[in-house]
Parts: sequence; C-alpha cells; structure tokens
Amino acid sequence: MSVEILCFHQDGCSGCDEQKAINQEIEEKLGISIKDIDAVRTEGAIQKYTLKVTPTILILVDDTEKERFEGITPGNTLEETLKKYVWL
Repeated sequence: MSVEILCFHQDGCSGCDEQKAINQEIEEKLGISIKDIDAVRTEGAIQKYTLKVTPTILILVDDTEKERFEGITPGNTLEETLKKYVWL
C-alpha cells in the first residue's frame, strides 16, 4: 500500500508560502515527505487533479485520492489527518 502526499502551489501565492512552512514542520515531526508540485508549471496537473485553488494538498493511497485540503491547512489538522495514513 503506497501513500503519497502532494502539495500543489504556484509562484506569488502567499498562502502557498505559509503552507510550505507548515508542511516542513509536519515532515520533520512525522518523518514523512510531502511532494511540492508547481500547479501551473506542471503540465496537466490542474486538469488531472481538478485543482481550483492553491495551496491544495492531496493524500493519495495507491493512486486514489483519500483526502483533499484546499487553501491553507493548519498544522494540527494536517498532522491528525496524516496519522491515519502514514502508519498504514
């Protein structure tokens, strides 16, 4: 079972910068990796993942979307949600 955490961002997005700092803290705390993806520069990302806003965080299990967070996601919310998946 594979778990992948994707965070879509774009240049000039202040919320994305704030989310990146939150993500780094969570990565260190849980010992996981959150993949940063530029939503605008990554061909097909907006359509493939039906992105409406940045930042958007997706949690995929075996390439199936299990959770979606649109906008800035507080660290405690993200951490508690991720704990359901990273220990699989």
